[in-house]
Amino acid sequence: MTDKDDARIAAGRSLFAHLWIFVRGVPAMKFLPPEGPNEVAFAGRSNVGKSSLINALVGQKSLARTSNTPGRTQELNYFIPDGDWSETLPPGAIVDMPGYGFAKAPKSQVEQWTKLIFAYLRGRSTLRRVFVLVDARHGLKPNDEKVFDLLDEAAVPYQIVLTKSDKVKPPAMEKLKVKTLEQIKKRPAAHPELMATSSEKKSGLDELRAEIATLMHV
Repeated sequence: MTDKDDARIAAGRSLFAHLWIFVRGVPAMKFLPPEGPNEVAFAGRSNVGKSSLINALVGQKSLARTSNTPGRTQELNYFIPDGDWSETLPPGAIVDMPGYGFAKAPKSQVEQWTKLIFAYLRGRSTLRRVFVLVDARHGLKPNDEKVFDLLDEAAVPYQIVLTKSDKVKPPAMEKLKVKTLEQIKKRPAAHPELMATSSEKKSGLDELRAEIATLMHV
């Protein structure tokens, strides 16, 4: 690891050493906070582990709501590091997005969440990157590809984060990484590197924290 890598890891740890707080749930675009600090968003199929990963990143058990029921997150949920921001803006925000794909909710409600996600992705100038979470046990699914299409069209940078990597044996994980990178290599908005994480084992979290800290200070 280089000195630059060490510095990025340290910056990520410093950012996430703060207590993070929930500040707003956004059920429709008109309720979005004013654009200011940079934002990163977490997207993924329902029940991919978004809330669990956010809780692991901040080291808090219940900041983001977790559930075994797909579709629990129904709004754009904004989180920021706690602090006295009376004279300065917070360094940035994490946005937990409603899961796409299957959800145990009425079809009309799922369609409403989907429209909200797409409207946010198209229209948020302070959005620096979307981390698209993919369950390492299953790899990319058609719903993921549809989201990639939208992100490519809107020119919103995105990066794949493999979740639940502890559930996959190392040889299978390496094959999945190679296959996934091959699948996205021609996509214009896709980041050319992916990350593998485990909320349960805490692996890959420092690297993801470092990436988020870098994006928030661009």
